[in-house]
Amino acid sequence: MTNSRLDKVIAGYDAVDTVLQKIIVPLVVFLSLLVAGGLVLGIVLRSGFNTPMLGLEEIILFSVMWLYMLGAALASRERSHLSADFAATFIRSARWRHRVHLLAGSISLVMVCAFVVWSYDLLAWGLTHQQSTPVFQIPLYLSQGSMFCASILFLFYVTRDMLNDIRGRQS
Repeated sequence: MTNSRLDKVIAGYDAVDTVLQKIIVPLVVFLSLLVAGGLVLGIVLRSGFNTPMLGLEEIILFSVMWLYMLGAALASRERSHLSADFAATFIRSARWRHRVHLLAGSISLVMVCAFVVWSYDLLAWGLTHQQSTPVFQIPLYLSQGSMFCASILFLFYVTRDMLNDIRGRQS
């Protein structure tokens, strides 16, 4: 792939990333507030009024699943997720550091592809078995869908990072 073609592909990824960020960040903020508010409400109702709110845990669970997965996707977007990048300490050659970085990115890409397959299988299983929560009858595939959604976002960002690494620039 020529550099101008690669630059166009990376520009396309950047445009999609801008749209995704405008969707994901407000969702993460909303879900954070929902989880915090739900926990406070549950504590106040149980402690202050000695009354549990049935189903509150279900809503918190689904919110937390989406919050964790979208938060992990944002960490992947910003390359602030956990990594064991200690090769730069031992390898003096910039060329070899770049090669090791590409190898690490390739391993990440393979692992993310495995996560996409696994999360898709989980979601497909959830759709066929039609399980739901006891109180509100919320289908469990809605929380399982968070993992599939996150895996697609991980794939998007790992691919973007690999293209940037191949091009030789930071994202």
